[in-house]
Amino acid sequence: MAASIRRILGYLFQLNGMAGWILFAGTHNRPGAQPMCASTPSACFQAAIPEASETRTGATPSPMIEPLLLTATRVSTFDQQLLLTNASGFFFERDDRLYLVTSRHVLFGKTAKHYPTRIEIELHTNVANIAESIGFSIPLYHDGRSLWRHGLDAAGEIDVAVIEINRKALPGTAVYRAFSPQHLLSSLDQVEVGSSLLIVGFPLGFHDALHHTPVVRHAIIASSFGLRFQGEAFFLTDARTHRGSSGAPVVMRIATTDPGHGDLPWMLLGVHSARFDVGNRDLVEDEALGLNGAWYADILLKLTER
Repeated sequence: MAASIRRILGYLFQLNGMAGWILFAGTHNRPGAQPMCASTPSACFQAAIPEASETRTGATPSPMIEPLLLTATRVSTFDQQLLLTNASGFFFERDDRLYLVTSRHVLFGKTAKHYPTRIEIELHTNVANIAESIGFSIPLYHDGRSLWRHGLDAAGEIDVAVIEINRKALPGTAVYRAFSPQHLLSSLDQVEVGSSLLIVGFPLGFHDALHHTPVVRHAIIASSFGLRFQGEAFFLTDARTHRGSSGAPVVMRIATTDPGHGDLPWMLLGVHSARFDVGNRDLVEDEALGLNGAWYADILLKLTER
């Protein structure tokens, strides 16, 4: 079972023209070098396992395991050998390159003094027995430079980060699924408010500990999709979420697919980041808002440019 999340990352944003504050509460965090939006040279990656010749992304998993569940992986952050936190992440591929996507605050958090030096992800290694898995270690820095990229726009930091995975270092029997640019929307006006979504992750580290698969929470779009909520590059979801879900993919089922979707009939809409709450909420009289921020997934096109 995953270790409990040790910290909560909190940011306060004041809303113009509104009383009170909004708590932007994500998952965890901890000290280290100042990150840089650097590229991720594959040669700098080190795996916790021997190098293998190929991966098995196309292998057909057990019919009881939906391919969507193989897109997400549990992310554990470490300071050398010290376990810090757990979060969520997912695989994204582009031009034969494979990336892990998660929230930026999972990899670096100045406010919470969260500065991991490496992460570990879980990988399935037997297509016939999904219970078999290994831990795969990925360093976050090389020669003082970050190996991960994160987004930035005129409004400030975008809470999404990607780090390239050296495919040659993966075991030849690795079983996973990856989203691609074909799973991103070509037009942001294709989605209506109230549309049904899924958030695939590891809330509070909870998951199927035998088969090492994530759990899924239902959500709906709670703000006008395509608009930048409060001027930021995210939209709102209405869902019950917990710490540990940061970095989870936010997806919407599609009725018709094309060959580029493979066996993933889902559109990747966003990256779950945090829960919202109102700072002046009466803890006795008022329930929590139950609203969350998800950063638009099209940032991945910029972050995975070569």
